[in-house]
Amino acid sequence: MEEGEYRDTYHKFNQRRCVFEKSILSRQTMCEHAHRFCLADREGVACNNNSAKNQCEVLLAQLRSKALFTLKLTKIEGPLPHAKEIKIQTGGVMGLSAIVSGSEPADQPIENIFSLIEKAKVKYGSLDTLPYDEIARQIAQFEGRKRVKR
Repeated sequence: MEEGEYRDTYHKFNQRRCVFEKSILSRQTMCEHAHRFCLADREGVACNNNSAKNQCEVLLAQLRSKALFTLKLTKIEGPLPHAKEIKIQTGGVMGLSAIVSGSEPADQPIENIFSLIEKAKVKYGSLDTLPYDEIARQIAQFEGRKRVKR
């Protein structure tokens, strides 16, 4: 299957793509509304709740805009390179976990992104009022997998 055909089939099959898909597929995070599936020897993640997906979209948009300096960017136009997207998604969720729990982020995978967002909204009132400067520090500190030299 060619890449273009794969993408078309993927978008037809997965109409509610999880916005934290890259982080979930890297096994760093999970969510109660995430549904994993396989398509042509690749894995994908769908969201099974529209309301949850909308909240995640708002959070990810905020994370992206607040992490521009951290990523050494002036603006984001379109998709980010894979490593930077992983850094925003996973580092952002780890930062969210740290501000909600009031402690350093755990070395373990985050069990439930949606639950974490709900706890953050209760603690801070809304996603707009989160301390994004603290979350951005976690994004900056997050390191993905190291490349294996061959």
